[in-house]
Amino acid sequence: MRAQVPDWNSPRAQKLIADGDAGGLIRWARQQHGWRQIDLGKATGYSASAVSRLETADRPATDLDMLKRFAEALVIPAGVLAAVLRVTPPRATTVASAQRPAVSEEDPMKRRSLLAAGLAVPALALDHLDEALALLPAPASAPTKDRLTAQYRQARTQFNRGAHADLVRALPDLLATAEACTDQEEAVGYARLAACYDLATETLSKVGHYAGSRITADRSTTYARLSGDPLAAAASARAFSIVLRHENRAATAQRVTLHAAAQVEATGLITPGQAATYAQMLCTVAYAAAEAGDRDRALEMIRDAERAAALLPDQPGTTTFAVTPASVTLYKVGVLWSLGDAGAAVHAGQKLRPEQFETAERRGRLHTDMARAWWRWDKPEQTAHALLAAHRTSPAEVRDRSSIRAIVDDLAQRHPRTSGVRELSAAVRSARS
Repeated sequence: MRAQVPDWNSPRAQKLIADGDAGGLIRWARQQHGWRQIDLGKATGYSASAVSRLETADRPATDLDMLKRFAEALVIPAGVLAAVLRVTPPRATTVASAQRPAVSEEDPMKRRSLLAAGLAVPALALDHLDEALALLPAPASAPTKDRLTAQYRQARTQFNRGAHADLVRALPDLLATAEACTDQEEAVGYARLAACYDLATETLSKVGHYAGSRITADRSTTYARLSGDPLAAAASARAFSIVLRHENRAATAQRVTLHAAAQVEATGLITPGQAATYAQMLCTVAYAAAEAGDRDRALEMIRDAERAAALLPDQPGTTTFAVTPASVTLYKVGVLWSLGDAGAAVHAGQKLRPEQFETAERRGRLHTDMARAWWRWDKPEQTAHALLAAHRTSPAEVRDRSSIRAIVDDLAQRHPRTSGVRELSAAVRSARS
């Protein structure tokens, strides 16, 4: 059976919800995903027999912890689970990934930001991706591992050069190919599939489509767990932490990334890939801790990351994460900025040079992170020139990120005569048109 996300409005799903048949709903959702009972057990830490007992009602559906784990693994919307448990009245429930942010509940400034984001990544492309997440299409061509590798490389290249609209258009077929190539018995297939969903999560988070990124992050977490690969789990945790931080759940992001870092450390860090992943996870933990307001942990983790990165080569190989001393210092800029130490962030970042970073996305991120630090330090001219440098290097880093666009708008409103502001505003307007 080819995996797909269940249609919660289907007659079968609605009958199970109306009957309050939690076990039957779990069984039906599992089958829709193309999973066996042992697959669901591996994803949740239960035995296949425990799954069977719950699905066949031999075990009462009152173990809320078990039900919650099954629901998370199968991406069952909270409203559906609540309805089948009679926590809320049964009603037609749409798949969360097909929902767009409720603009009516947003303030006018955020509404304008959402509209601006649509200019960078067309709403039609996002809608098509949402539909693909809700009901995975068949691959456009015969799915092979070689084709999947080529698609993934092209998609990663699009991400690195900031071609977000092209990437969003390519994601449905990439995910469909990855799903079709995954052998239910093959751990490496699950790891590849998780990596594709990680890329989708990073992309959707970058362009502010957080409803979609939550769906892709959840799926990556599940597939990474099924792979049994701590490096795949770490990559998934890193992408998931981005989503959690955007949900104002930085403390949870910190715990998730700490757990993943511990799993990587337990490998012994024997291979370059393990060592690089561990250094990356220390950076991610540091940033999540800073966002959670845990200053001591944030500074401790970034210092540990610096020590770990010092043992890595200046030019990363073909590992999952491209970690160098320079990339760790860039994380340090973000950590210090998040902690409110704008001056220290600027001081750390001034040691960095664009040529130390391989991709346009990272070079652009260097400039935007410096711009955020200058802006927090109340230095509008330096902020404007840093954003101009970012726009010249990777326009998408300015155009597609709502937090950076907000700084551009604030500069134009509060400092219209400051050097660089008019040029910056003109460049961003031109990119949006």
